[in-house]
Amino acid sequence: MSTPTILGGPTSPGVTKPSTGLRADIQALRAVAVSLVLVYHLWPGRLTGGFIGVDVFFVISGYLITTHLLRRPPRSGRDLAEFWARRARRLLPASLLVLGVTLVAARLIAPETVWASTATQVRAATLYVVNWVLAADSVDYLASENAPTAVQHYWSLSVEEQFYLVWPIVILLLIVLARGLRLPRNAVLLAGLGLGVAASFVYSVHLTATEPARAYFVTPTRMWELGAGALLAVLVAMLATRDRREDGAAFSVPVGVRAVLAWAGLAAVLWAAISYDGSTPFPGWQAALPVLGTVAVIAARAPRGRLSPAGPMAARPVQWLGDVSYSVYLWHWPLVVLVPYASGGELGLLDKAAVLVASLVLAAWTKRFVEDPFRRTSWARALWPTYLASAAGMAVVVALATAQLAEVDHREGVSREARERALAEGAPCFGAAALTDPTCEVATRSGPIVPTPADAPNDKANAYASVSGGKECFANLPDYEVIRCEFGSPDPRRTIALVGNSHAGQWLPALERIAEKREWRIVTFLASRCALTNTRLHFDTEAQSQACFDWGDEVARRASSEEFDAVVMSNMMAASAEGRSREDSVGPYADGYSRVLKRLTRAGARVAVVRDNPALGYAVPECLATESDYRRCGRSREAAERPDPTVEALTRIPRRRVALIDMADQICRERRCPAVVGGVTVYFDASHLTATYVATTTDAFDQRLRRAFARWW
Repeated sequence: MSTPTILGGPTSPGVTKPSTGLRADIQALRAVAVSLVLVYHLWPGRLTGGFIGVDVFFVISGYLITTHLLRRPPRSGRDLAEFWARRARRLLPASLLVLGVTLVAARLIAPETVWASTATQVRAATLYVVNWVLAADSVDYLASENAPTAVQHYWSLSVEEQFYLVWPIVILLLIVLARGLRLPRNAVLLAGLGLGVAASFVYSVHLTATEPARAYFVTPTRMWELGAGALLAVLVAMLATRDRREDGAAFSVPVGVRAVLAWAGLAAVLWAAISYDGSTPFPGWQAALPVLGTVAVIAARAPRGRLSPAGPMAARPVQWLGDVSYSVYLWHWPLVVLVPYASGGELGLLDKAAVLVASLVLAAWTKRFVEDPFRRTSWARALWPTYLASAAGMAVVVALATAQLAEVDHREGVSREARERALAEGAPCFGAAALTDPTCEVATRSGPIVPTPADAPNDKANAYASVSGGKECFANLPDYEVIRCEFGSPDPRRTIALVGNSHAGQWLPALERIAEKREWRIVTFLASRCALTNTRLHFDTEAQSQACFDWGDEVARRASSEEFDAVVMSNMMAASAEGRSREDSVGPYADGYSRVLKRLTRAGARVAVVRDNPALGYAVPECLATESDYRRCGRSREAAERPDPTVEALTRIPRRRVALIDMADQICRERRCPAVVGGVTVYFDASHLTATYVATTTDAFDQRLRRAFARWW
């Protein structure tokens, strides 16, 4: 009969690597975690939930760090400093090496369109705050369309490092509290940490339900996952202590049960990896499956035996992958992102195999020549040399990233001056004018263009706070608060309301120029992604869908006011209708638009509806940065023009006070929509027009507005 042992206790006969003292089951879990992430990033369709490998790492880190802190509890500031120094020696050398190499490689290989975002995130990753940068970008509709950078995976390392910074302080305070109250140390730790874990879990569930994009990255929603491992460490310590004082039978588990528990934990992790996908609300309560599965494996400390997973876990390849898992995680993602730029296309089968092999080789090299030496070298083990070396290394990477950003800023400054000068000069074939002059070259093939591909994403209307001198005029998730902005004459002859989502806001540069000429005031009511339609749209949460609907209702009310002489309205179908696919959303959108237009016209408003513009559907600036012939970045007009529900809506209402403005002929040729027209970059992303290009359509827009409003004014 097998001898019962304490669940995961220090005397359990689980597989341990004698040479290093590392637990083979935990090394195997690391191997599983990094394998899940690798497969997910290389073959996302084959393992749709492989992202949960990160959650496995979180639990492992929480368990090991807390176990270490319980064995060597901090008692002073120096103890804390020594703890952080050990973490720095373990994590920083490889981390900074990969960040530095990635930054240089991106500058040499990647197009200039990603230099700024890469440098920004490298700097944030060096300071272990990149998860907060990504959280901010995730709720920015336009930023969310940006290509992922080669260091985006550092978000999880940032969460862990923030945990390492806070956790020993929490442990120290709880130990001091236990002494002051004369209570058992581990009991106070279990209660105190348990409260923190519970609070983090509740917050994670709440934020995942209300702001899922942001919830994925922020530290408070993930702290409970590390805390789950920490609670296991405290519980194990408590049971081990009691077993030495009392009869341990009540706290021991038969070997067979432990084997089953280990298999069940592994099954839970793998089931989450297989069954979860991008539509799974995460982390929230769904993260409990991989988290508790990992806790079960660690707690079981799989015993030796024919039916136990201990044998496969102890296999040499598995242990080796666990040993190098940290460096594999660091290297694999930069390769996934950068290799396509070098190979000139998407990752093919050979490319993916090369990325996989290169990740393992670089990880092995980094482990041997970077990670281990910095942990073992005697001079680096001293306190102050560690901090000085860490500060120097971080300063070098931050300086490199800052220099890259300075170069980008300089290039953008030159580009801004060029486009401002070109707009002021108003050359006869500049921008949209090239489409109406048969002597002009319409689709620019090569050479200097304005804005440059790198500057194009910043060439937006003044309704964006990110624009120099711009305002924050867009309502955003999660609450879609109505925002009113004013442009143009302070003493206007006419006041025009510009309403809709970002595809309405993109026409502001033309309207501002018209307003200056005609002494108009432009008042905007704009939203990111949310369209001005009296139809419920699908967002990540019910609350967000309701917020969008309420925003539309309030904007329709305000636009109906007698304050406005006319309303200019435009929208993109950015979100599908609730309960419908995008393809099936045209009808519900049209129903909603017709209700809004009827409400406006019944209140006496005069409405000019701008038909949604053709869109190329891919990152135009990045294409221009990588193609030698700009014409390759264009698209057929048939493919670029999408169904616009507003056109259908106009057939359902009286047209006495509503007019349609179609600007497609100012963007596309008869059969093709170029990415560059008359030397001007048309799009700043996949569908939004650059402010410079919109400005070149001013004369045509003005003429069509006057025709639309002629019957009224």
